[in-house]
Amino acid sequence: MVTVIVHVLTGGRYGFHRDELATLEDARHLAWGYVAYPPVTPFFARTALELFGTSLAGFRLFAAVAQAVALVLTGLMARELSGTRWAQLVAATAAVPFCLGGGALMQYLSFDYLCWVLTAYFTLRLLKSDDPRWWIAIGSSIGFGMLSKYTMPFFIAGLVVAVLATDLRKHLKNKWLWWGVVVSVVIFLPNLIWQAQHNFVSLDFLQNIHARDVREGKARGFLPGQLKVTLFAFPLCMAGLYFYLFSPRGKRYRMLGWMYVVPLLLFVIAKGREYYVAPAYPMLYAAGSVAAEAWLESVRPSWASILRRLVWTVLVVDIAIAAAFTLPLAPVNSAWFMMAKEVNGDFQCEEIGWPELVETVAHIRDSLPTQDRVHLGILATNYGEAGAVNLYGTQYGLPRAISGVNSFWERGYGNPPPQVVIVLGLPREFVDKKFAACQLAARSWNPFKVSNEETLQHPDIFVCRGLLQSWPEFWKDFRYFG
Repeated sequence: MVTVIVHVLTGGRYGFHRDELATLEDARHLAWGYVAYPPVTPFFARTALELFGTSLAGFRLFAAVAQAVALVLTGLMARELSGTRWAQLVAATAAVPFCLGGGALMQYLSFDYLCWVLTAYFTLRLLKSDDPRWWIAIGSSIGFGMLSKYTMPFFIAGLVVAVLATDLRKHLKNKWLWWGVVVSVVIFLPNLIWQAQHNFVSLDFLQNIHARDVREGKARGFLPGQLKVTLFAFPLCMAGLYFYLFSPRGKRYRMLGWMYVVPLLLFVIAKGREYYVAPAYPMLYAAGSVAAEAWLESVRPSWASILRRLVWTVLVVDIAIAAAFTLPLAPVNSAWFMMAKEVNGDFQCEEIGWPELVETVAHIRDSLPTQDRVHLGILATNYGEAGAVNLYGTQYGLPRAISGVNSFWERGYGNPPPQVVIVLGLPREFVDKKFAACQLAARSWNPFKVSNEETLQHPDIFVCRGLLQSWPEFWKDFRYFG
């Protein structure tokens, strides 16, 4: 509850993130699938829109709640491992730093994280009770995870290897395991059908994005990056991994150790980004806190008291660091803000400048002759631009933006097609090649003069006339992923 309150209180600062603008637009077109992700995140985004309108804090609420539920489950895992209240609180607190970042935006990471933690929790219940009916719950969380983000198969691989490598092999002959498989497939089936109907376009998207990440070095430093994900709680994770894989007390739960190791290795091989394995850490925090508690009981009471205080100090420092760099707290352009930008990339910078961009487009529209406004189109390069125009443009009476990126391409270019277009984000070379005449009308800006993708990489805004090929021909080759 505390983290949800923090997210609500801070969630209204800055503005919508570029990725959120895409999710918001997809939420207005509910479907069983989208190019960039499965349907769960747009569904919760649509629910938020229905409940709170376009309130920024309201839009992000369900992501914050998902992360908070994952914290509770982390503590419950420690309890299932026979940890006392101290171990439960330590485990949950260790997971707070990632929760702060994971719940700060409406993003599929938030729900994917919850599904991994749910799967781990249900697996732990299975191992503790030896009741095979828990496979139904495991299958449900896996199915929901497949509807959240396509990294769930990496966790499934860990689960499969864990079954084959431990005493759980006996469950391969148990009907409940296979009923769990059926449940997961049934839950995922609508998205699978959607993918089949769209030629499995998400595979093309994922290949394209992965190649970009590798090319740009975003997949570099995966293993050292785990320190960034876990911060000073890393020793707790290692204690948890040791507990599962090597300690006699953890032998019953060895499966959970494999469920961390296998996805980790697969992401190393596949060159994943450092945070992809983050949802596997809560089960390590749970075991690590229980192992730490047992160890503290074996040392002198005076030393145990000091070490307990040290643990809490370290975890509080972790929370402070995470809050400083992932929550929208820093005054824009302050030294703190610039430091957060260096540490966290475009997290905050891409939340600034969207209303001003749309206002600029509206001024350009107003400057055009009346006959040009009749069949005007707004051609946006990326989903942030298109989403911003469709969010803020209604107050100016702007037409809805068209774009070739991701699921925007499937929504087409309108009927009748535009004759004059305001073009956002495309270079001069491209528009000159595609249109008979283009003039530079303005450049992207924001009142804080924050450097971000819009102001640095493609600031030019053109007014173009006379498409040199038919719109169907142009649109056929205009599809791209981002």
